[in-house]
Amino acid sequence: MTRKIALLQMTSGVDPAANADAICAAAREAAGQGAAMLFTPEMAGLLDRDRARAANSVVPESDSEVPVLVGEAAREAGIWITLGLPVAREDGRWANRTLLFDDSGEVAARYDKIHMFDVDLAGGESWRESNAYAPGEEVVTTEQTPLGRVGLATCYDIRFPALFEKLGRLWCDAIAIPAAFTVPTGRAHWHLLQRARAVEASAFVIAAAQVGEHEDGRRTYGHSLVVDPWGEVLLDMGGDEPGLGFCDLDLARIAEVRRQLPSLANRRDIPTSRAP
Repeated sequence: MTRKIALLQMTSGVDPAANADAICAAAREAAGQGAAMLFTPEMAGLLDRDRARAANSVVPESDSEVPVLVGEAAREAGIWITLGLPVAREDGRWANRTLLFDDSGEVAARYDKIHMFDVDLAGGESWRESNAYAPGEEVVTTEQTPLGRVGLATCYDIRFPALFEKLGRLWCDAIAIPAAFTVPTGRAHWHLLQRARAVEASAFVIAAAQVGEHEDGRRTYGHSLVVDPWGEVLLDMGGDEPGLGFCDLDLARIAEVRRQLPSLANRRDIPTSRAP
């Protein structure tokens, strides 16, 4: 069985309404070209590193207009959509959340990014995601999608194999990894890590990404990717421009790869011990 999917590579800005308009337009175009699912990047609904300014737009999910608009677009177009959006939690912290809407416009899954991007890069970029965001605590998958069981992760999560070990144990058919990778880390590790995660899980990896110069001053790497379970890159949208990309996934490829290399079935728990 073959399923067509769409990836929206974005240069999201500080206006949630404008970002939502772009996502909804992409949903209509993707559905019109036969895509069953649309994948959007991390922070697709709002990308703003100025936290004082962003605080005016980061509200509880139930109070945000963006999920309402995207849910309506999913229902009207009859397409599944992932949406990356910062939301306010009840405890006053923020969550870097991915919502998965089904084709009736209902939320089928919610995932809050587990690993916080707290780094100082050699080129001078410094990021402290944990200053405002609280980490998620749950591994999330959902089974009833056009691709089968889909697991959710976000950006920096890709550097932590334990999360993908758990997603592999849940036999995900595809893993969505929306991202807003920096340019230095993207050049060094983006393709390498995405391909490795696909091979480890014997699953498709779908990584919609932010790209280019953003209103908040940051620059992101782009190169939205689709990788098959063998580690072959099926789609690379490049690092220059936003846009909509399409990819046909042969879902039979999952079982084919797992028959050839049954690493999920052969996996063993390795006991830990201390040296005497």
